[in-house]
Amino acid sequence: MLSPLDSAWLSFEIARRKPDVYFSPGFNPPVFSSAPLIFTIHDLIHLRVPEEGNALKHWYFKHIVLPSAKRAFRVLTVSEYSRREILSWSGLPGERVVVAGNGVDKSFSPAGVRNEFGGPYLLYVGNRKPHKNLDRLFQAFRRIECSKVKLVLSGENDTEISTRIARAGIAPKVVFAGTLQDGELPALYRGAEALVLPSLLEGFGLPLLEAMASGTPVIAARSSALPEVAGDAAVLVDPLDVSDIQQGIEFVLGNPNIRAQLRFRGLRRAREFTWDRVAERVAAELRNAGAAA
Repeated sequence: MLSPLDSAWLSFEIARRKPDVYFSPGFNPPVFSSAPLIFTIHDLIHLRVPEEGNALKHWYFKHIVLPSAKRAFRVLTVSEYSRREILSWSGLPGERVVVAGNGVDKSFSPAGVRNEFGGPYLLYVGNRKPHKNLDRLFQAFRRIECSKVKLVLSGENDTEISTRIARAGIAPKVVFAGTLQDGELPALYRGAEALVLPSLLEGFGLPLLEAMASGTPVIAARSSALPEVAGDAAVLVDPLDVSDIQQGIEFVLGNPNIRAQLRFRGLRRAREFTWDRVAERVAAELRNAGAAA
């Protein structure tokens, strides 16, 4: 994905095959393209968060992705937040970066099997990178008054995350969902009292959308793309304020009427994000690129 050799190979193949338009759903553009180019940049998190970048990623974006973006017919992205970030980084004119959005798979619905972990649980779905803000989530969870609620984390346990959990003093109340097979994630959402997504940065925040489509209330950070995706269907908290995260969790857990409202609003909001709509937006730009060639 980050190899200049891949980009060189793509350039060779485009020259050999002579397509009317070249489209990539990822950020691996060709070095040169004889056809109109459309490719996707989901976010710039690894450029914005020092701990998540490295010399190779910065070189690749500076010398491969940025020049390709300046040559591209369109750069697609997933949210208005990411669009603004890309425009600021690239200096492109506004019409050259287009929000295609994201969709949610139809397997995420309120109907179906629900996971159980011996009692009520909050759910976090995602990786453990610094921008996910898990340490503040752990501190907030330690403070909540409801002693029966567990915190379920997607993925496997490991030394690094178990150390952070132990430091927060919540080890007895944390459960790892482990490696999930296809079709098991919707059941994890359905069984949760709420999803908590306290990220400092997100280009979109797909777990938020998956939870809403599953009928699960959402507590999300008031940052980056998350309010844009959530609309009125989530309780938003300050990701830098542990007390605010705590209060958001307690507000949702302690109010059945609020949970019911969030479920209703979430299901309604999730219906606005379909892969068919994404495909229509991408297809429209491909047609525009073909007509302009």
